[in-house]
Amino acid sequence: MLENFPFYLAILIVILLLIMLADKIKVAYPILLVLAGLIISFIPGIPVINIEPELIFFIFLPPLLYEAAWKISWKEMWRWRRIITSFAFVVVFLSALSVALVANYIIPGFSLALGFLLGGIVSPPDAVSAGAILKFVKVPKSISSILEGESLLNDASSLIIFRFAMIAVATEQFIFYKAALNFSWMIIGGVGIGLFIGWIFMKAHQYMPTDANIDIVLSLLTPYVIYLAAEQVHSSGVLAVVCGGLLLANNRHRFLTSKSRLQGLNVWESFCFILNGLVFMLIGLDLPQITRGLEEANISIPTAVGYGIIITVVLMVSRILSSYGAVIITLIARNFITVADSRNPGLKAPFILGWTGMRGVVSLAAALSIPVYLNNGNGFPQRNLILFITFIVILLTLLIQGLTLPYFIRKAQFKTIDNALSRDEIYNTIRQELAEFAVNHLKTNYNNQVESNAALQHLIQRWEQHSNKIEDESIAIELKDIYLDLLNQQRQWLINKNKQDQSLDESIIRRQMHYLDIEEEKLRYL
Repeated sequence: MLENFPFYLAILIVILLLIMLADKIKVAYPILLVLAGLIISFIPGIPVINIEPELIFFIFLPPLLYEAAWKISWKEMWRWRRIITSFAFVVVFLSALSVALVANYIIPGFSLALGFLLGGIVSPPDAVSAGAILKFVKVPKSISSILEGESLLNDASSLIIFRFAMIAVATEQFIFYKAALNFSWMIIGGVGIGLFIGWIFMKAHQYMPTDANIDIVLSLLTPYVIYLAAEQVHSSGVLAVVCGGLLLANNRHRFLTSKSRLQGLNVWESFCFILNGLVFMLIGLDLPQITRGLEEANISIPTAVGYGIIITVVLMVSRILSSYGAVIITLIARNFITVADSRNPGLKAPFILGWTGMRGVVSLAAALSIPVYLNNGNGFPQRNLILFITFIVILLTLLIQGLTLPYFIRKAQFKTIDNALSRDEIYNTIRQELAEFAVNHLKTNYNNQVESNAALQHLIQRWEQHSNKIEDESIAIELKDIYLDLLNQQRQWLINKNKQDQSLDESIIRRQMHYLDIEEEKLRYL
């Protein structure tokens, strides 16, 4: 371990340099990291990085899913729940089924159970890759919301397929009623355990004498505890982490201080930044080890590459067809149920949703977690071929879809906004309404202080001019208490505004909430 420490440091430096280069040339950084890992792996004398397969899920998935749950808008997720559910469960299952049938047909000795195992591995698109690309191009809020919501749930559905396929391969049998019961328990148990443990951690933050550092450490422990608890009782650890994360994220202003929220945001962004960089570099670094496994299994690399290309094409085509199928079903269903948007999206939006199918972290973690041996001591059938096909799928989808997605989005010429007003105009309108609320609250609840205090009158005057900020000047202690109360009232006003106005983009509210946290922290230094 220690003798390879300089190599690990060098890898981290390379990751940072490549991500900066990716931002400079406006390319999704996962693409550069995978290619760099692949190139580095062929340098003579490079150490082989081995991670225990059972630790892959536990190291990478819980924090990445937890952070995604904190970032997503529950309101948007609920608004687009039908299309998100369709993509996260139905499209993933159809993709896995397509892969299973094709793999069973074209690969000698590849059973249907192994086909579903491979399908479960490669069916979920990677949210990190899509997010890295969407930084450089503008898409309608509806598309980004659907992709974010899908990314939270498709990992759970694909890993459920993966788990059942593993059981079928190991036992060589599949009993439907047992599978149905296990499937129900994985979903119900995962949701229940995630919410319960999330609630326990929320109460710990509320009632224990914590500070910002302790809050951050607790937040780092939370996803791992939730995931481990759910997996111990054979429910879905992924669903548990997502549900626990959503619960805590939507109550963050009830149990975290402004300092904990601000510092925690920075810590989590840096932590997940490193995890994502490492896992994509790991994809490239693992190829030589995978190819050696193919040689041991007497499978030629050109043959394996051919299988990988066919499976990649199957995934691309099945997702695009499923995207248009989901639109058709929605247009039919709008006559019977209330849908988020009853307008015909045309041909462009479904194609972009379908083309946003780059594979990455979850597929790699699932493939590497396949055990080398079965419980009876025999080698796991076709393990090395599955690993190689997974690598080809990740590489090709990142290169083909990842590099062409920005072009297709620009050609689609989407409107940059979904509303009549721009995001900045909406944000400024919210700030004006918030300033008016602040002035009314002060005049109603602190009228005596307003009449007798010149500094407070000056503060109101600035708010009436829609400034809504503290100047870098000294504020009397009694005014700090009033201002702190006012900030809390403004937060509650924003929360109510977000609930009442279903068309309002929640990211605008969160941006203003973040500003209020900064204002509260400034009080400590004035």
